[in-house]
Amino acid sequence: MFRFAIAAVLFATVFATAALAAPASITVRGPDGKPLSGAVVSIDIAGVAPARLRGVYAVEQRDIQFAPRVLIVPVGATVAFPNRDRVRHHVYSFSQPKRFDLKLYGREEARSVTFDKPGVVALGCNIHDAMSGFLIVTATPFVAQTDAAGAVVLDGLPAGRATVRVWHPTIRASGNELRQPVTIAAAGLVTQFAIRR
Repeated sequence: MFRFAIAAVLFATVFATAALAAPASITVRGPDGKPLSGAVVSIDIAGVAPARLRGVYAVEQRDIQFAPRVLIVPVGATVAFPNRDRVRHHVYSFSQPKRFDLKLYGREEARSVTFDKPGVVALGCNIHDAMSGFLIVTATPFVAQTDAAGAVVLDGLPAGRATVRVWHPTIRASGNELRQPVTIAAAGLVTQFAIRR
């Protein structure tokens, strides 16, 4: 079972307007101490308006893989699953937030699914067992994936109490997720997650 340590340094107020748009800088390190890239970091704050639908969301099947392997979408998003391969695919999920089954379809065909509940939706292909992917369906607008340095910056957070969540398929915790309550100061938050065995 993984445990994690969190160190938070709260900035002092610099400008009066900072309380309206505080940044959060979060770094995630794996059990080996190295930066964990591709982790999904989200911050839940009570009373904040839900994430807005923007643009078109799609997970392609390309080279017998899901691309992208991890996609973050807001609650209510419709996601297309276009097939770019020469072979047919049968995309499905048994995940609680959204169970679906897209029967066999061929190259340049697509199917779509609307995701109306938050949570992690694991994707698979009934024909190609090695294919795996994930949809992170979220209600918070404060969410992003860590970069190669294991870092992410989220802007525009209101000051107050919040919960930071870190998800990655390799985290050995319930739902592959760790969470930690934090207090966001008027000028922001700097937090480091160190995932430990």
